[in-house]
Amino acid sequence: MSSELPSYVAAARPVPQSSRVAWYKSTAQTYAGIMLWFVFWQSVPTGNGEPGGTLSQGLGWALGGLVLAALLCHFLYYLVPGMLGLKTGLPLYIVGTSTYGTTGGFIMPGFLMGLLQFGWLGVSAYFSGQVLVAPFYESMQAAQDKIPHLLVGTAWAICAAFVGLKGIQYVSKVATYLPVIPLAILLVLGAATVGGLAKFDPAPTIHAGQEAAVKARANVAAETLKGAIAKGNADELADAAKIAVAPPPAPLSNWGVITVLLTMIIGFFATAGAAGTDFGMNNRDAKDVQLGGLVGIAGATIFAGGMSLLIVAGAHGSGKAAADPAVVQSTALMADIVGPRVASIFLWLLAIAAFPPACFSAFIAANSFKTTLPKVNPFLSVGVGTLISIVLVVTTWGGKVGDVFQLIGASFGPICGAMAADYLLAGKKWAGPRAGFNPAGWISWAVGFAVGASDLAGKLVEPLHGLRGLVPVPPLAAMIVGFVLYLVLAKAGLESRKLEMPGE
Repeated sequence: MSSELPSYVAAARPVPQSSRVAWYKSTAQTYAGIMLWFVFWQSVPTGNGEPGGTLSQGLGWALGGLVLAALLCHFLYYLVPGMLGLKTGLPLYIVGTSTYGTTGGFIMPGFLMGLLQFGWLGVSAYFSGQVLVAPFYESMQAAQDKIPHLLVGTAWAICAAFVGLKGIQYVSKVATYLPVIPLAILLVLGAATVGGLAKFDPAPTIHAGQEAAVKARANVAAETLKGAIAKGNADELADAAKIAVAPPPAPLSNWGVITVLLTMIIGFFATAGAAGTDFGMNNRDAKDVQLGGLVGIAGATIFAGGMSLLIVAGAHGSGKAAADPAVVQSTALMADIVGPRVASIFLWLLAIAAFPPACFSAFIAANSFKTTLPKVNPFLSVGVGTLISIVLVVTTWGGKVGDVFQLIGASFGPICGAMAADYLLAGKKWAGPRAGFNPAGWISWAVGFAVGASDLAGKLVEPLHGLRGLVPVPPLAAMIVGFVLYLVLAKAGLESRKLEMPGE
């Protein structure tokens, strides 16, 4: 054994074959629980907030984009990590030392996986807080970003982090059955709206969305104008005029529907794809890996996202969304579909079903930090991470799921791509740990991240506005760049030395 091999790698032992389980007892049900999270499926019809959302070109294009995204998640993001876990019996933070080195792998994907879990905790806390207080307001939108919403979301994040750190064993006993709740709710809402599918026409929804956007812009222009007059600021006066005369936002084109769905769904799934290593190491054979992904990832994504699209289309087609024809979020239409009382019960049940995944996010983060920061008290590291989650809630950043999905896709897309390239170069097996920082892995990640985050950077940083729209489907582009660049750099000799594992 090489003396350069860190103790955390040298001490790793594969999961024995006798302890492996069938796909339907591990991989499929866990991934299905992730894809049945209401924050995911309620966002599928909304797009990036364009008029008509992803239904602007009708159901066919939306369902087509959904199916394509689900299959890409399985084949491009999950399958190689799952096979690496199966063939090695080792977890992601050990397998990742081949792509990023024994020193570099300590940071990525290990530490990065833990850090991003607090992003998910912030998103979960934001939306769970909203659905918990929504029954006390006239609508979901009315509850959004109010003080009770943000306070409940903050408390949610703290409770989930504490349970994830100290009491996850109690949550895990019931977590297996809780995905039945969103499954049942989707079926009930689908049955109540199926009669309107044949009459669905996206035009009224697009028109209503454009009117709502123009009204919102008018309010922003008025506020900007007041401030400009009070300050005597000519630049702000010009800004107010630009906002006031801006044309209504255009709906998504056919290609726009596809790209938005790919961006959202792949970005949402990217971290879970890399975590396929941890699922694969508990599978018995390649068939388990394939079936677990096809059912738990592709199947569950198509079901949950497809039902959400059908529910929104059916509600508008049947006239049940007449109260606000611009709304294309499935949970926001619940009161119109089943009545306020039943909708309140459904919202609280969805929040209950979302609590275990939030706890698991904190649990995964805690384990990651214990491995990468062994000398730091877990209460301190998880406490700092939870503070980040709370900041996402109170600043309402946790509600910007499109931006969050893009950031996570940019972070883990290149990781999945580089791991796939490393796997193929090694002859479809794990290459083994590499010394230090593996340049091929780190360079491919840095460039892939820059590509994947370009659209988001263009949105948030004014001097970079010209980057917006240059890269189609940023999370997918990031994965492709990571894959291709790792291949090129590895062929150029920019991989660090391999280290011998015990028993080789």
